[in-house]
Amino acid sequence: MSETETDNGLIDISKTAVATIANQAINQCYGVVGMADKNLASGIANLLSRDSKKGIDIFMLDDKINIDVYVIVEYGVRIKTVAESIQNTVKFHVEKSIGVPVREVNVFVQGLRINKEQKGN
Repeated sequence: MSETETDNGLIDISKTAVATIANQAINQCYGVVGMADKNLASGIANLLSRDSKKGIDIFMLDDKINIDVYVIVEYGVRIKTVAESIQNTVKFHVEKSIGVPVREVNVFVQGLRINKEQKGN
């Protein structure tokens, strides 16, 4: 995906590596309870999946990275604020880790999770 030629040889950073960095960043964001499939009709959302690529698509365009993330958020949080937090956190961590600019981080909220305490109210 991202290749750099150096005096010592080639450095190639895979989409899986970028997805792992993004996944770790997303899991730090308040209000996120898990990653989701791109298409919920094809499968039930996997809460807190161990697959680091689950719910993350990485695209390279003009030497910049585009990242699509599909998440499930906690019911009752301000969804726009959580999405903006995801965008900022993912962009920061990916750029810091691999040194390639991130063009955009698109957040797709695929569902909400309601706590048991909230159901009882």
